[in-house]
Amino acid sequence: MKKALPIGVENFEDLVQSGYYYVDKTMFIKELLDLKGKVNLFIRPRRFGKTLNLSMLRYFFEDTGNLKMNEQNKELFRGLKIMDTGEKYTEHMGRYPVINLTLKSAKQPVFCSAYSKIKKEIAKEFRRHRYILDSDEISDDDKNLFRDIISGKAEYDDYSGALEFLSACLYQATGKKAVILIDEYDVPLETAYFKGFYEEMTNFIRSLFESALKTNDYLQFAVITGCLRISKESIFTGLNHLKIISTLDRRYSGHFGFTEPEVLQMMEYYGVVSRFPIMKEWYDGYVFGNTEVYNPWSVINFMYDLYADIDAFPRPYWVNTSSNDIVKDLISRSGRETKVQIETLMNGYTLDIRIQEEVAYGDMHSSGESLWNFLYFTGYLTKEREYFKESSIFLRVRIPNTEVKTVYQNTILNWMKDTIKKEDFHDFYRAMEKGDAQKMRDILNEQLFHTISFYDSAENFYHGFLTGILSQSESYQVKSNRESGSGRSDIMVKSPSLRGRSFILELKASDSIDNLETDAEKALRQIYEKKYMDELRAEGYQKIDCFGISFFRKDCEVRT
Repeated sequence: MKKALPIGVENFEDLVQSGYYYVDKTMFIKELLDLKGKVNLFIRPRRFGKTLNLSMLRYFFEDTGNLKMNEQNKELFRGLKIMDTGEKYTEHMGRYPVINLTLKSAKQPVFCSAYSKIKKEIAKEFRRHRYILDSDEISDDDKNLFRDIISGKAEYDDYSGALEFLSACLYQATGKKAVILIDEYDVPLETAYFKGFYEEMTNFIRSLFESALKTNDYLQFAVITGCLRISKESIFTGLNHLKIISTLDRRYSGHFGFTEPEVLQMMEYYGVVSRFPIMKEWYDGYVFGNTEVYNPWSVINFMYDLYADIDAFPRPYWVNTSSNDIVKDLISRSGRETKVQIETLMNGYTLDIRIQEEVAYGDMHSSGESLWNFLYFTGYLTKEREYFKESSIFLRVRIPNTEVKTVYQNTILNWMKDTIKKEDFHDFYRAMEKGDAQKMRDILNEQLFHTISFYDSAENFYHGFLTGILSQSESYQVKSNRESGSGRSDIMVKSPSLRGRSFILELKASDSIDNLETDAEKALRQIYEKKYMDELRAEGYQKIDCFGISFFRKDCEVRT
């Protein structure tokens, strides 16, 4: 039996003890100890192993206060790479009290709910260290506050200063400074921005971090993870010893996500290496520092499907784990210039952007560059190359892979459908009923000019575009044979009454503007040659009009 694949397993102890397949990332510990950063902020896209890595750090460094438990934690690392690095590194095992806090549960629609979730996470971590209440070194007042934080009775200021207070208590009880691990620090900030309570959440997180990371005499070191580099001014005020390690940094570049050798080794283990080209096309394409990286969440999920069926189709696993609000916001607010830039990326080309080392949500729409930076740091774009110009770092960026491209495609199509719903297309139907091909062409050309197009899957795009327009009528039913997978005409439009009108539309995507008229004629002839009208006649329709429509980029031609 092969080892199980750890889909959604984010606890290091569970992963090792339950015998899941593990891609060894323990050399992350060595690099962390070598570089000796006091407060380390790791910026990586979601689902790239941040939570699992923090869990690994906890089990490696934590002194649980229980000798037997410490030995059990050390046993988790038997046979892993960190154990071959020597005593210089292994002497740190089980040496420090660890405070481990996740903020991912604070993804809530209003501030009070988000704050309540954070309070519960803080209380849970206090409860995990409840053993120190037995220490005579902690005063009765501090013990009472400790208990109030656990029970939820403490005040706002007590929770905003809770991490500093807990590390002080741990130091008093053990004589050791604490390692602080904070996971998904920007989740409450992102949600607060989109839901309208950003200032309240920023104030709380700033207070929590300042007390724990800036003025904390009981801090050994801290590791924080997130998807975005929230500016120092808004969150990390005055934190001069903060080391930000983003996807641009060559340090730590291989510890989050899977490298190509790691992916190949996994595929060989499960006997599915023949599907490597598809794996690479769909889930590769990221570059962290100068290291090529695969999306680990998608790789593991595709491996799970391949192990059951080696002919399994790839799917957009990663893009289905989030609301993709940033992409939606980009497209819904895009002007003409931004639409052209999106089309450039969608058609396989690159875009040059000036990198902003620190960003704030409030700056997202201050310039086009700000929004592209958000998309880059959250994994919706990747760098092709990096260069220095005009005292700034520039990146040439592209869409990483086929999986991420589906986010843009689906978001664009949904935005297009919503936009079309707001339009009045009675003129288009009247032109279709009159057989006025020129009027139909003019209306379609005008709509194409305002939409965002992608041409590598041109016929599907144009099909969705035209189906969206036709579906606005309350007088006709639209049948999309392409979506049903039949070998019939592309689109049929028919009156509910058999005495009413019916229409057949066949589409072609031209390879040049010079072929538009010829391809429209070909589409029209295809309707007759393949007898597409027979289906409507068999249903009882007698008034059937046929249209051949060809598209090339923002132009179309109609024949009837």
